[in-house]
Amino acid sequence: MVSKKVVIKNPTGLHLRPAGILCKEAMQFKSLITFNFCGGTANAKSVLSVLGACIKSGTEIELICDGEDEEIALRTLIDVIESGLGE
Repeated sequence: MVSKKVVIKNPTGLHLRPAGILCKEAMQFKSLITFNFCGGTANAKSVLSVLGACIKSGTEIELICDGEDEEIALRTLIDVIESGLGE
């Protein structure tokens, strides 16, 4: 299991479009991918779970990847989040 904290930089947080991009990227991997936020946990492979987290701009989340491709999954998702998730 690997994890890393990252701050959501999108001005509007994780609304539908960036949540969809995050989920699409996460679904490419076999690992279980979740993130912790303000006392909660969300499944990064589920758009509804990501949207339900109501992540705002500036919120710090901790991405957690657990499985056979966890290292590459974590690096890829951190890069996608830090690049602004298409915004």
